[in-house]
Amino acid sequence: MFDLHRLRLLRELKHRGTLAAVATALSYSPSSVSQQLSQLEAEAGVPLLEPVGRRVRLTPQAEILVAHTEAVLERLERAEADIAASLTDLTGTLRIASFQTAALALMPTALSLLRDTHPGLRVHVTQMEPEEALPALQARDFDLVIAEEYPGNPNPRAAELEQEDLLEDPLRLALPEPDDGTTGPTAALRTAAGRPWAMEPEGTAARHWAMTLCRDAGFEPDVRFESADLLLHLRLVEQGHAVALLPDLIWSGREPTVPLRLLPRGRRARRVFTAVRRGRGPHPAIQACRRALRLAAGERHPADDATPDR
Repeated sequence: MFDLHRLRLLRELKHRGTLAAVATALSYSPSSVSQQLSQLEAEAGVPLLEPVGRRVRLTPQAEILVAHTEAVLERLERAEADIAASLTDLTGTLRIASFQTAALALMPTALSLLRDTHPGLRVHVTQMEPEEALPALQARDFDLVIAEEYPGNPNPRAAELEQEDLLEDPLRLALPEPDDGTTGPTAALRTAAGRPWAMEPEGTAARHWAMTLCRDAGFEPDVRFESADLLLHLRLVEQGHAVALLPDLIWSGREPTVPLRLLPRGRRARRVFTAVRRGRGPHPAIQACRRALRLAAGERHPADDATPDR
């Protein structure tokens, strides 16, 4: 029979990529991880790792083992959820990762609700972009992730994760000063073509969506400010240094401080969702957190109406 601990190390290697990363995540030495995987190879009777330069990759037989390990871990997740559901009080630690604007707009209210209803539950929140948070969820660094998906840019959906929609978050063109409001969304975008732009960094889903939006409107944006901090984008717009594409969540119940314009149809909202590992959804702490987030999302106040379509 295979040793589950060693199987989990093999699974960690698949998700984290290197023996050093596995060792760091689990507080082992790289030599200890390597030794445990060598013992697993002996149990399996086939090679599980093959060298690729200075790294290693899983063999097809190792991938088979990892797939079965995922199924075993899913059943263990369900067992943990069933035990938690049998208890009267909800305790333990819930580890959440969230991108910035959801953390600002939703987490404080959700945390208050959880504190009032489940005072024994310890909630640990990390701000992290979905590109990093979702793989970290698969690697078991978090229990729940709040993530986003931009219009026209669907995320790859890992089979090991379950998603649940939370809200649709409108996206708008933010300008330093009002325009005359006589042009439609695409024309309004084109009038911003010659201005400096603030955008999220290269390689992010938000940046890909923003660049596609501008190119479809017929221009290449002059991106002078790159940051994942949307509060910085907002400050740059407020001070007249840039235009930006801002989500309604950034206002967190406040009135908008800059003029806003609608975007072209089909590009006006991002999907915000929660993700957990498969089998983890029924856990009472996950259900309580998702319920609190839904209530927090329902209490938020959308931005004032942008200039209507023409």
